[in-house]
Amino acid sequence: MGNARKEYVLSRSVRIDRQTLVFDADDTLWENNVLFERVVDAYLDWLAHPTLDRAATRAVLDEVERANVVVHGYGSASFLRSLHDCFERLSERPATPAEAREIEELAAALVFDEVELVPGVDETLAELGGRHDLLLLTKGRQAEQQRKIDASNLAHHFAGVHIVAEKHVGTYRSLVAEQGLEPGATWMIGNSPRSDILPARAAGLNAVFVPNPHTWALEEDELDPADPGVLHLRHFRELTAHF
Repeated sequence: MGNARKEYVLSRSVRIDRQTLVFDADDTLWENNVLFERVVDAYLDWLAHPTLDRAATRAVLDEVERANVVVHGYGSASFLRSLHDCFERLSERPATPAEAREIEELAAALVFDEVELVPGVDETLAELGGRHDLLLLTKGRQAEQQRKIDASNLAHHFAGVHIVAEKHVGTYRSLVAEQGLEPGATWMIGNSPRSDILPARAAGLNAVFVPNPHTWALEEDELDPADPGVLHLRHFRELTAHF
C-alpha cells in the first residue's frame, strides 16, 4: 500500500468519528470454503475421470457451480446439486442409486453445527464495538447461515444481522436506505472481491479487504490497487489499528 493511500485511510479510520462497520461472515469471521474444498478434493479422487486430469475436471465443476448458484443460490444444497450435475455431465449418464449415495456421503461432511472462527475475531469485534456500530451482512440460505451464526456465538456483537440471497450493488444500496447509513462513514469488511468489495464500492461505501487463502474461486475478482476507498489488511486483528 502506498503512502498516499495510507494517509487517506488513516484520516478516515477514525478514532474521532463513529463509523458503521459491516462484516461479511463466511471466510471473514469463520472458515467456510476450506470445508467445501475438502469435499471437492475427495470428490475428485472418487470421480477419477479416465481422460480429464484433475484441473480440467475441477474446471467443469466450477462451471457447473457458477450456473447453479444463479438458479439455486449458495450453500450446501446447491453445492450437492453441482456435484451430481458434474458427475452426469462428465459421465454422460445419470448416477446410479449407489453412486448418488456415495456423492451424498462425500457432501455429508458439510455440517455447520460448529464453526472455526478466524483467529482474533471475537476480541477484535468486542473492541471495535466499543467505538463503532457493527452490522453483519452474509449471503446464502437463511436456515444454513443462521445455524452458522448461532454456532459462532458472535451475534451479540452486532446491532443488526442481515442474511441475503446475493450481494450486489442493490443489496448495499438497500442496506444503506434501510439502516439510514451515511455511505462515506460506512465500511464493508470482507474477503471476497466480487461480493464484498466491488459492489460495496459501487454503492458508494468504503471497504476493507481481508484476504483468506481459502476464498472460493468464484468469489475472486480484480481490485484496483489505486482505489483510496479500499483498505487492504493482512489479518483480521489489524482492524483495531485503523478503526
